[in-house]
Amino acid sequence: MAEKVGFIGLGIMGKPMAKNLMQAGYELVVNNRSPEKAEELEREGATAAKSPREVAGQSDIIITMLPDSPDVREALTGENGVLEGIEEGALVVDMSTISPVVTEELAAVIGEKGASMLDAPVSGGDVGAVEGTLSIMVGGLEGDFERSKPLFEVMGKTVTHVGPTGAGQVTKACNQIVAALTIEAVSEALVLGSKGGVAPEKILDVLSGGLAYNKIMEVKREKLLSHTFDPGFRAELHHKDLGIALAAGREYGVALPVTAIVDQMLLSMKRKGWGGEDHSALLKVIEDLSQHETGS
Repeated sequence: MAEKVGFIGLGIMGKPMAKNLMQAGYELVVNNRSPEKAEELEREGATAAKSPREVAGQSDIIITMLPDSPDVREALTGENGVLEGIEEGALVVDMSTISPVVTEELAAVIGEKGASMLDAPVSGGDVGAVEGTLSIMVGGLEGDFERSKPLFEVMGKTVTHVGPTGAGQVTKACNQIVAALTIEAVSEALVLGSKGGVAPEKILDVLSGGLAYNKIMEVKREKLLSHTFDPGFRAELHHKDLGIALAAGREYGVALPVTAIVDQMLLSMKRKGWGGEDHSALLKVIEDLSQHETGS
């Protein structure tokens, strides 16, 4: 018999991920801080729960998809949290992007309840969540990974067990470094090219055909060209993620000099009121520094 799945966190990423599981035939119990989103999925066949505790009490596998470490900690260990309702043998799968240190702490607490935990952050943004093509990097025990793999294969295209507890979050930090620095590099290229009289779409066309090709130019193309930065992944969340990466670098003694610079650019976006825009709006930082808007 298929395991019953709980899903906590129905935001830009979580809701389409939950919907994909429902469409694949899984019976879902869902919870969200704003109940309207849970009620929406209830109308489509899910069971809406009033608290994470209630989700845990009705689920074999509990997935969390939340913004940051404090949110995951609260959902798992807070009042009416998952730990108050979890059954022995249950599995928590945290697909949020949080600190690997917090992940290890939470895994230990869950283990004391006779349950287990995987950290399984994702890459691919809102498009990947909707299309079920996310890259999922999983830390934890091999047996727990195999147990959850059928769920991962519904939500993602690339599913990789990267190591023990916390390894998923470390890998996601690496991913977020490359993504942020690539957006920044593409932004510099677009502003330089535009200032030199080359149309931004031509720059993207040419770069996409050579060694400089990257997925950012494909996925974020329309946003970069139209300057319509409705969020697929908010800049303020990427700033949070680079903070996790920088903290890991300090912990492991790894120099991350350019990451630190882009982290400051993302901070400046928040101070300018751009934190709620898509992270590709980093382009606006380079335009602001250069006093030139691409395509103008």
